[in-house]
Amino acid sequence: MSDHRTLTAPTDMPHRAQPGAGLTVRTIETPSLGDRSYLVHDGEVAFVVDPQRDVDRILGILETDGVRLTHVFETHIHNDYVTGGLALARATGAAYLINADDKVSFERTPIHEGDIVGIGGRMRVRAIHTPGHTFTHMSYALTDVDEPVAVFTGGSLLYGATGRPDLLGPDHTDTLVRHQHASAHKLAETLPDETEVYPTHGFGSFCSATQSEAPESTIGHEKRANPALTQSEEEYVRDLLAGLGAWPAYYVHMAPANSAGPSAPDLRLPEKADAVELRRRIEAGEWVVDLRTRTAFAAGHAPGTLNFGLDGAFSTYLGWLIDWGTPLTLLGETAAQVAEAQRELVRIGIDRPAAHATGGPEQWSSGVPVSFPTATFADLEQVRHHREVVILDVRRTEEYASARIRDAVNVPIHELPRRIADVPPGEVWVHCAAGYRASIAASFLDAAGRSLVAVDDQFENAAKAGLDVVGPES
Repeated sequence: MSDHRTLTAPTDMPHRAQPGAGLTVRTIETPSLGDRSYLVHDGEVAFVVDPQRDVDRILGILETDGVRLTHVFETHIHNDYVTGGLALARATGAAYLINADDKVSFERTPIHEGDIVGIGGRMRVRAIHTPGHTFTHMSYALTDVDEPVAVFTGGSLLYGATGRPDLLGPDHTDTLVRHQHASAHKLAETLPDETEVYPTHGFGSFCSATQSEAPESTIGHEKRANPALTQSEEEYVRDLLAGLGAWPAYYVHMAPANSAGPSAPDLRLPEKADAVELRRRIEAGEWVVDLRTRTAFAAGHAPGTLNFGLDGAFSTYLGWLIDWGTPLTLLGETAAQVAEAQRELVRIGIDRPAAHATGGPEQWSSGVPVSFPTATFADLEQVRHHREVVILDVRRTEEYASARIRDAVNVPIHELPRRIADVPPGEVWVHCAAGYRASIAASFLDAAGRSLVAVDDQFENAAKAGLDVVGPES
């Protein structure tokens, strides 16, 4: 819409937008998972779409804006995070609206295709069945009195993309991808071009088929730019399915948790552990995770600890790699870092870490901290002239296929914990696309006693450094 605007806000606060005079949309970002939740109000009453598990963020906005929550809408039973919808509804007395066809084990307000929910004196929300990401997926079109202003599309129509159709298994993928195409057209044909689009996925989430950098969009813009609306059904199906890669292993636990009705999370710090206790946990096969940056970890860490820095996609990769149910201990420089990690983890259903410790590797090690070197692709190019090394590429299979260093061994990061033995003997130089995944991999290799160097560099610099990069995109 012509009067849409996004105001500058502090980094710890959600964006504020105005889809219509007197209506406010608050966008609650969860960058680590690539998702957004939304709070909409008219200055008195509010509704929320697809709330994340840590609902204290939303409760804080309600208090700051001085509005009362009356309705919570779910677009679908989520596969990439644990919802806060039930806990939020119980905390506020709001109605909790989920597709009537979704099988859940708690009381909720069932909603059907075409139902219109009145909220306050002006807002009307209409349910539109948009299968594709799931079979029961709903989108919600908002009108201000009689003026269409916005649509909340969940995992249906995203910015320049659509949600993945393959998360329910290969038996359903072909049917769902065709539903996605039809649902996108349904939205485009029934809503005005100026309608603002507010998706839940598409900002880094693996629930999105592809990614876009767009911060906002409208139905009209998507008609011109979204493959689901510019391609024929067969072209769209072919291209989308060809581009799908692996998705995080923890996704299989999310829908069952959401169908069971997640409670409010417990964000209290777990018990403290000293160096002796940390060593006992490591030797027992538990995960002791260092939350510091990859640079700090490489320079010194407690032997056997694993590095999942809070400065990257922490919860996505930890949830992807860990055997579900493995006891987890968090190491942070401060209690605030540990609390931040807990908040990230409850969003994917890892509710209570076994223990925590603060300080640094000197406090976490029973003996002397250990370290490993880091380097650039230019360093790798030079060292190959002097001695033979193993180049380990831990990017996803599709990344490796598109462009790779000649003779590099590919073990995708999400497979590495179970495939350490597949890494050839010798000195290992491990890399990814930008350094974050390489540090995770390096911590596993280091814990396994391998001699290694972590490449902390952008992959685009490999060819510039003179390394032989091969593949269709090289």
